[in-house]
Amino acid sequence: MSIPVLHYWMQTEVHVHAMAIAVSVLLAMVPFLIVMVSICDHVLHWHVAANAIYFALNDTFPDDIGNFIVRNLRATVAQRPFQIASVLLLLFTANGIFVPLEVALNRAWGCKENRSYLRNQLISLGLIFLCGSLFLAFIILTAFNSAFVSQLSGFSQFLSQLVGITLFKAAAVPVLMLMLFFVYWLLPNRKVPVALSIQAAIGTGLVLEIIQIVNIATWPWLRRKMSLEYGPFAYSVTIVMYSFIAAMVVLAGADWMARRAAAQDAANDVASPS
Repeated sequence: MSIPVLHYWMQTEVHVHAMAIAVSVLLAMVPFLIVMVSICDHVLHWHVAANAIYFALNDTFPDDIGNFIVRNLRATVAQRPFQIASVLLLLFTANGIFVPLEVALNRAWGCKENRSYLRNQLISLGLIFLCGSLFLAFIILTAFNSAFVSQLSGFSQFLSQLVGITLFKAAAVPVLMLMLFFVYWLLPNRKVPVALSIQAAIGTGLVLEIIQIVNIATWPWLRRKMSLEYGPFAYSVTIVMYSFIAAMVVLAGADWMARRAAAQDAANDVASPS
C-alpha cells in the first residue's frame, strides 16, 4: 500500500464521502435487486437466472446475512406484480448512490464544480441501466454455467461445486471491473483518460475481490461481534461497514488516477516546453 493512498485516506472529507456512499448503497441495493429479480421471474420467466442472483448474494454476504437478504428478497418479489411504473420508481431510488459518488470523484480529480442535480440524475440513470444490463448479462451467464455444472454427473459434489464457483468468479470479476471502468470514466464532471480508467478499474476490482475473500474468512468472528454490539441491527451495520471499506478502495482508485494524470501532464510539459 503506497504512502499517497494512506495520506489520501487520512483526509476527513474522504471518510465523509465514503460513509455517504455506504449509506446510499444500503438504500439503493434493495430496489436494484428487486428490479433484477422481478425481471428474471416475471418478465423472462427464467427462475434459474433468479437463483443465480441469490447465489451471487450468498457469495457476497456469507452465512446468516446472505440467507436473510435472499429470504426477504424472495418474499418481496413473490408478493408484488411487475409494473413498469414501479420498476422506474425503484431504479430512480437506486441511482441515489451516484450523487455522493460523483461529488467524491470530482473532489479526487480536483473539479471545482459538480453537475447540476438534473444532469447528475440523467448520468446516474444511464449508469444504472448500463450497470443493470451488465449485471443481468452476468446473471444469465451464471445461469448457463449452473446448467452446465448440473450436467457434471460424473464428478463428485465437491468437484462440481468447485467448478461452479470457479466459473462464477471468472464471470463476476471482469463484470465488476467493467462496471468500475464506466463509473471512473463517465461519472466525474471532467474528461477522464480511458487508459487510466481501465487500469484503475482492474486494480480496484482485484482489491475488492481480495476484500471479499477476507470477508468470508473473518465473518464467523465478525458475526458474533456484530450481534453482541448491535443486536437486531447487525445486518444493516455490516452492509454499511463493508460498503464503507469498498467505497474507500474505489475512491483510492480515483485518487491514483488523478495523481497519475497530473504526473503525466507534468512530464509532457517538461518534454514539450513552450
